[in-house]
Amino acid sequence: MNSRNAHEIDYSIYGEEMQFVEIELDPQESVVAEPGSFMFMHNDIQMETIFGDGSKQSESFMDKLWNAGKRVLTGERLFMTVFTHNGFNKARVAFASPYPGRIIPLDLSTLGERIICQKDAFLCAAKGVSVGIEFQKKLGTGFFGGEGFIMQKLEGDGMAFVHAGGTITEKELKIGEVLKVDTGCIVAFTKDIKYDIQFIGGIKNTIFGGEGMFYATLEGPGKVWIQSLPFSRLANKVIASAPRVGGKRTGEGSLLGGIGDLLDGDNR
Repeated sequence: MNSRNAHEIDYSIYGEEMQFVEIELDPQESVVAEPGSFMFMHNDIQMETIFGDGSKQSESFMDKLWNAGKRVLTGERLFMTVFTHNGFNKARVAFASPYPGRIIPLDLSTLGERIICQKDAFLCAAKGVSVGIEFQKKLGTGFFGGEGFIMQKLEGDGMAFVHAGGTITEKELKIGEVLKVDTGCIVAFTKDIKYDIQFIGGIKNTIFGGEGMFYATLEGPGKVWIQSLPFSRLANKVIASAPRVGGKRTGEGSLLGGIGDLLDGDNR
């Protein structure tokens, strides 16, 4: 007998640098995803745009609106998409990585049914998994956490998939073991990990170190996933490397140069 609340889904991950996850659905099974990640689906699968993540069927409209509103306040989209297999036999739907990196499958039933991850890391999950917002409550973390201040929380007992840049490493921390990490390099961690922000210290480190003024500390017990290439770092490198002609950036197309000019405040 199935004791899970979330739908049980099968999956396969394909590719190397630009991966996608193909999810196999039985009849009436569903998967929820962030808008913009959809790649392809079989004909019997129906896509529907919804408020929230569809994990709480009894939730009132106002509760759904409130939860969706919190997503907007933290930079996320108001809607999510749910893909349901309405036919017979099996059908598949696929979701693609937004930039080079790896897709990490997370079986929440084996990870304490709660994962905290970077707010842009979530890709998709079995319907029944709750996708919420996690604010770091400590004052220092709130002021100086940067990319790590507002995070997502994935709760439930189903499969969830997150995406991260570059190479991914998984660390198992023992009780009291501490890992110091760049705030942008954190992908996800389990619920018992203690998360905080610390000042690097030292005038030379602060002014000339090039690594920022603060780093994150993660204290065990629990698991931590770390990425080698945060998207913010990739974007900064691309913009910084764009050639300039007549004081303005140019690239293979006008879009990249325009983005660079906007970030520089050059809007002539």
